[in-house]
Amino acid sequence: MNILILGAGGREHTIAWKLKQSSTPTQLFVAPGNAGTASIATNLAIGVTDFPAIKEAVLAHDIQMVVVGPEDPLVLGVHDFFLADSALENIPVIGPQKAAAALEGSKDFAKQFLMRHGIPTAAYQAFTAENLAAGYAFLDTLKAPYVLKADGLAAGKGVLILEDLATAKKELKSMLLDAKFGAASTTVVIEAFLEGIELSCFVLTDGKNYKVLPTAKDYKRIGAGDTGLNTGGMGAISPVPFADAAFMDKIHKRVVEPTVKGLEKDGLPYKGFIFIGLIKVGEDPFVIEYNVRLGDPETEVVLPRLKIDLVAVFNAVANQTLDQIQLEIDPRTATTVMSVAGGYPEAYEKGHEISGIETPSDSLVFHAGTTIKNGSVVTNGGRVLAVTSFGDNHKEALSKSYQRLKGISFKDIYYREDLGFDLD
Repeated sequence: MNILILGAGGREHTIAWKLKQSSTPTQLFVAPGNAGTASIATNLAIGVTDFPAIKEAVLAHDIQMVVVGPEDPLVLGVHDFFLADSALENIPVIGPQKAAAALEGSKDFAKQFLMRHGIPTAAYQAFTAENLAAGYAFLDTLKAPYVLKADGLAAGKGVLILEDLATAKKELKSMLLDAKFGAASTTVVIEAFLEGIELSCFVLTDGKNYKVLPTAKDYKRIGAGDTGLNTGGMGAISPVPFADAAFMDKIHKRVVEPTVKGLEKDGLPYKGFIFIGLIKVGEDPFVIEYNVRLGDPETEVVLPRLKIDLVAVFNAVANQTLDQIQLEIDPRTATTVMSVAGGYPEAYEKGHEISGIETPSDSLVFHAGTTIKNGSVVTNGGRVLAVTSFGDNHKEALSKSYQRLKGISFKDIYYREDLGFDLD
């Protein structure tokens, strides 16, 4: 079976690695891919939103399934593009159609969905430049800290959490009038701050049936103790120790079931992953956000824990027979630590040679931002490598990941050494 994966990060390398283990003979293509995917698949120099070029590649390589990694092509309607083309319409796409992808493409749309279906989330209002004064007034009714979210996609940087009211008003003005986040902040969602600890729940649905995948917790801040600037993710742990059976039952009944049923009720076609960003407030789960694909670096801990044939699972999603699939999950803890380029998430250099990747180890090394130059693997992004390890608990697994990272080097390599600090 010929499968095309769209994307170039650690998530896509992990998906390719998992698909490669299938009992179904599978030839993989990744567009555009990285140095890691190049070792197990054929990389295609195509952008994830270049739909005409994707069509050309699909037909040229007799692709029989497309798995979409990042959010941009989903929000822009890549699934709809396939359905509207007679040459592509019968090729399954793993990822929701454009209307459903608005759950990630628009914070306001997602909040309306949550409210409509009675799914617990923070109180909010949405504002545009035309009602800036009303936004100021709403901020006056809230207590610090103040949460401002750009409505559209802002590469993970469109959320501000501010302690000072005057600063919050200044930033709201900057987002709405000065286009701080470009078109993404044409509308801004202001919501009440929820105090608690965050986690992510991953769901795979075929539009009717669904499977709940392992939970994970990621670490977004660049500095120790969750300080400094936000990043795309500095590491992840799965399962989340505090998500016991009783709490998971609440997630299933209050969040997952009404989400899947709500999609069907609203006529939002969905075949793919739902990433539900949650916060545990007291003993109750609240939804912070939806993403319409797997998270990164959570993928690097969730997929390795699944004892499944991923090709068979994706075929079940395409055929709406996911209810016939049995999930088996490795009971051990998986942790991934992300190594990044010096300076990230601000200015950083590319093109530095990486050494130590091929050293034999029980740990898994997934490529996030790499490429091949003159026969050598070099850095090609801010987040460079994700090192995943297993253990009986997160401390043991993290110890293995850190030990593996000691044998890997590139110029100005950096990684957080305190992951799991809030789980002890």
